[in-house]
Amino acid sequence: MEESKKKATILITNDDGINAPGLRALVESLAETNEFNIYVIAPDSEKSCIAHCITWLHPLHLNLTHIHGTISSFSVSGSPADCTSLGISKTLFPTVPDLVISGINNGDNTGYDIFYSGTVAGAREAFFNDIPSMSISYYRPDWAEGNSKIHDFILAAQVCVPIIRAVLVEIKNQSYPRRCFLNINVPNNVANHKGYKLTKQGKSICKMGWKQVTSETEGQRMSSNRTNINTEPPKKNGTVSSVSPEHLLFLREVIGYTLDDDDGTEYKSLQEGYITVTPLAALSDAEFNCQTFFKEWLGSVSELSSSSAL
Repeated sequence: MEESKKKATILITNDDGINAPGLRALVESLAETNEFNIYVIAPDSEKSCIAHCITWLHPLHLNLTHIHGTISSFSVSGSPADCTSLGISKTLFPTVPDLVISGINNGDNTGYDIFYSGTVAGAREAFFNDIPSMSISYYRPDWAEGNSKIHDFILAAQVCVPIIRAVLVEIKNQSYPRRCFLNINVPNNVANHKGYKLTKQGKSICKMGWKQVTSETEGQRMSSNRTNINTEPPKKNGTVSSVSPEHLLFLREVIGYTLDDDDGTEYKSLQEGYITVTPLAALSDAEFNCQTFFKEWLGSVSELSSSSAL
């Protein structure tokens, strides 16, 4: 018991669901070190791309789940942000964690796409509450439903353990900066990675469009494969004749990507084979030229308002 109390406490969540191979690999890799008290609270089903959604109007349903290597684990009917919020509240687990880790996500989280990410939101929620946190994602260019092997994620988890250890040392020494959280992306060829690299958030983004469909099950789930884009044009009239004008169905589809190749960004560095470590904050200042423009512009608005009132 005394030995357990001395260990750092880690809370793990994700957005791929409690049974996702990335989460299980992370738990397994951390448990094997015997250095941490591990708690898990994660969605009971996949909650990808729901950003920082929270549940407000109805209670969450929790189920106790056995995951080897953890002190306690629960699946939750809510979002990743819900999971983190409940997990750090001390209403479910007996202590506030030293570190919250969200992941390992199946696919990268880079550029503007992080604002869609439930994985990043799981870490951001801890940051909102002044608790050190990180999100971890594994870049899979061959990503497809059911194409995720536990061994791949084990390798991704293992290369992140030194970062996790180092963060916890800084937390213990009270030298860890509290004005940011970390977003980590592991390259696909993790066995031959080029090392850790500090990066900045880039501007890459998945471009999405819409297509009209005839049923809830029509169409395929969006793929995060940035090299295999479905460019098939939308189907013309005749394929949606069973849908009445009063009841229409539209499905998101990936139509392309804007890729960021600027030096120092996480996406480019990830392509080069680095494990990227990107400090993020909940808010960021607008670029300086925007501040300058609107400072002058707002003065003209005031002048226009005064003259129009005469």
